[in-house]
Amino acid sequence: MTGRERTEAAAGRRRPVTPLIGLLLALGCVAVVVIALPDREGDRPCSARTVSSWTPDTARTDAFARYGDDGARTDDWTGGDGTHSVRLPDGRVLWLFSDTYLGTVHPPPNPVGQPHSWRDGSAPFVRNSAVVAGRSGEPERTVAAPLFPDTGVGEWRWPVAARVEARSPGSGEQVVRVLLWTRTAGGGPYIYGVPTSTEVATLSLPDLRLEGITQVLDQRQVGDPARRVLFGTTAVTGGDGRTYVFGGDDGQRPVHRAYVARVPDGRLGDPKAWEYWDGKRWRAGARPAPVLGDGQRRGVGSAFSVVRDAGTYVLFTMAAGASGLTSVTSYWACSPSGPWHGPAKAFTPPLPRDAAAGQDTAAYNPQAHPELGGDGRLVLSYDVNWLDATAATAQAHISRNVSLYRPRFVSLRLARPG
Repeated sequence: MTGRERTEAAAGRRRPVTPLIGLLLALGCVAVVVIALPDREGDRPCSARTVSSWTPDTARTDAFARYGDDGARTDDWTGGDGTHSVRLPDGRVLWLFSDTYLGTVHPPPNPVGQPHSWRDGSAPFVRNSAVVAGRSGEPERTVAAPLFPDTGVGEWRWPVAARVEARSPGSGEQVVRVLLWTRTAGGGPYIYGVPTSTEVATLSLPDLRLEGITQVLDQRQVGDPARRVLFGTTAVTGGDGRTYVFGGDDGQRPVHRAYVARVPDGRLGDPKAWEYWDGKRWRAGARPAPVLGDGQRRGVGSAFSVVRDAGTYVLFTMAAGASGLTSVTSYWACSPSGPWHGPAKAFTPPLPRDAAAGQDTAAYNPQAHPELGGDGRLVLSYDVNWLDATAATAQAHISRNVSLYRPRFVSLRLARPG
C-alpha cells in the first residue's frame, strides 16, 4: 500500500465499513455545479466533469486473478499494489507495481471453510515489479523483479507514473520514463517508509532494460517528513508541449495536499527542465505550493490520479473524511494548477470478501488507465488491502487470501453534472 494510506486506514477503523456507509458518505458530498471557465493557461475553455456512471470491470479484475493464481510459473507476480500502466509503441501494456509478492499461489484447501487461494510464508517479497501484457491488457509475463534495485540498506524504490517519450527532444528513438518514489525505513507513523526523493528511470525499448536512474527532487533537506513532497502519483499530457506531473505530501492528517510540476515533453529525465507551481507561477527550483487540499475535508489521498477529458482536468482520489477507505470521489479544474472544484459525488467500488474474517478491507490508490478505455469509457483501477494497525497482521491476512492484495477495476463515464 502506498504512502501512509495503510496506517491511516488501520488507525481509523476498528470495524468493517459497509457499502451502506459509503453510500451515505457519497450522498453527503458536495455536488458540482455546471460551469464553464477559461483555462488559466489562456487558451481553451473547459466545463465541469464528474462520474456519470460506472460498472465493475470484472474481466480485467479476473485477468490479474488468473495470472496471479497460475501455478506454471514460480518467479512471477502473485499480488501487489501501486498499480500504474503505460501503453508501449508496439501495443503491449507495461504494468508497474510497488510492494509485490512473487512465487506460488496454492488452490483453496477447503472450498467451504477456506475458499480462497493462498500463498505460504516463504513467498518472495520485493519492493517493485513490472508485468508485461498484450494489447488487450491481459498479463503475460513478469519482468525480472525487482526491476528497480534498492538504493541501499533500508531504502527502496516504488514505481509510479510512466510515459513513453523521445530519448531526447527531437530524437526518433523512444524510451520509457518511469517516475520513482524513494523511501527510507522509519518508525512511528512512518512504518511504511519516510519520503526521500523523486527519481526518473529510463527503460529501453522494446526490451525494457533498465538504462539508468536520475534524481530530480531530493527531499532529505526538508527536516519535517510531513512537508516532503514526492512527485509522480500521476502524469498528464497537457496538449501544450508539456507533461504535468502531480505529487503529494506525507502529512500526518488523512487528507493530503496535491502539488504539480511541469516538464517539456521529452525531458522527464532532465532535472533542470522541471518547473514547480509555487502558488503564483511556474519556477525551476521553487518550493512547491499545494494546488488542492485544506487538511480537513478537501484534498487527496497519498496516491491519486488525474486525466484530461475534453479540455478539463479530472482528479480521482479516495473521498476525504471517510471512515476508512472505501469511496472514490473526483475534482475538476481548467488548469493543472487549479482552482480545483469539488469534491463531486462519490462512488463505492466493490471490495473482495473474506468469508473467514468479514469484510475488513480498504480500497485505495485509484489510478486511471486511458490507454485501455474505449467507446467513451475510462478504466480506473484501485488497490485493496487488509486493514490492520500492524504490517505483520495485514501480511498474514493477504497471504491467507490473495484476492486482498490485487488490483481491481471499474469502467466509468465522465460527463457534465446534472
